[in-house]
Amino acid sequence: MSNCINAATCPCTYPCEHHGKCCACVAYHRADGEFPACFFTKEGEKKYDRSFTMLLKDRKVK
Repeated sequence: MSNCINAATCPCTYPCEHHGKCCACVAYHRADGEFPACFFTKEGEKKYDRSFTMLLKDRKVK
């Protein structure tokens, strides 16, 4: 996996080992059928529900 570090721009408020490591974060959430915080709005990210259903609700997609 590449050595990408983006801690300064990472919008996730949950402290974890993947914070700021986009490649690792996406792989981690993808394995669980989820999406990383950067896909959500600030309000949606704070709910910590990374499901596709919540992503659609957060982005107001019907």
